[in-house]
Amino acid sequence: MMRDAPDFAKYLAVHSDGLTKRYGETLAVDRLDLDIPTGEFFGLLGPNGSGKTTTLHMLSTLVRPTSGQAIVAGYDIGRRGVKVRGAIGVVFQDSALDRTLSVWENLRFAGMLAGLSRSVIRERASELLDLFGLHDQFDQPVGSLSGGMRRAVDIARGVIHRPQILFLDEPTIGLDLPNRKKIWRFIERLRAQTGMTVLLTTHYLEEAADCNRVAFIRKGRIVKSGAPQVLIDGLGNHVIEIEGDKLDGIVNELKGPLGDPILEEDRASFRFSGSPAELAALQASLSPRVTGVKVRRPNLNDVFLWVTGTDAISRRPGERGVRAAR
Repeated sequence: MMRDAPDFAKYLAVHSDGLTKRYGETLAVDRLDLDIPTGEFFGLLGPNGSGKTTTLHMLSTLVRPTSGQAIVAGYDIGRRGVKVRGAIGVVFQDSALDRTLSVWENLRFAGMLAGLSRSVIRERASELLDLFGLHDQFDQPVGSLSGGMRRAVDIARGVIHRPQILFLDEPTIGLDLPNRKKIWRFIERLRAQTGMTVLLTTHYLEEAADCNRVAFIRKGRIVKSGAPQVLIDGLGNHVIEIEGDKLDGIVNELKGPLGDPILEEDRASFRFSGSPAELAALQASLSPRVTGVKVRRPNLNDVFLWVTGTDAISRRPGERGVRAAR
């Protein structure tokens, strides 16, 4: 591990170079390079098993890298783990709450671990619970709360010490839409008030659309990164979805001019960047030959599918990962 942060890394919340993690023969994270400026809202996106959670575990010092190096909040994760942990907040998939304790007892315990006084803990806990509308649950056991309430307390626990960086690993998984929106309004307010850096992983791609930048990870390596709207615009003007029982012939016909599709049972989706007249002509030619034709604007889900969901997007052997930087 590097002894001191390089000068440029002092202006970054997270800097990693060749970060790698192996579990036996399994390569979970493969020479990952990340540069996340202070104050950025950054999304790390990819399918299950792509290395997202392992990356967050390494950056938060829960897991030691096999090789490579990383600086978080100005501290080397290998040499200054205590300093790193004091500068970050973490909200992972598995709750860190003790369900037998009350909401206040959980928050007090988290604050004490961060070295806060009892009065400061109570003040901040009250503020956080008010933001979520949970002040009436102050003395209730966590086990008696709904899933959305527990998740809110989990996030309050992760930020009660006002961290420089907040790691969110699937923070709203399993929650209904109103609770997901409530949590994101809260995080947005925190970012506006504190300038906190946020590193997010999520399966809900619409949540990542508000990120300053996102990076797509596949088999432990970053394969694409950039501002969400730039990545969406890069797909083309439209996505064309065709449905039918026997699409092989049409798919092979369209692959030449339109490129590789995303295939899902009886549906094929293609990117299209032609003129409105060309689009109308293509629709007219397809309509009699398929069950259905749908034309829509691309979104971040489409970027996800084309980057991570098809073997057509791959690397040459030995090619290094794309650095997720500005």
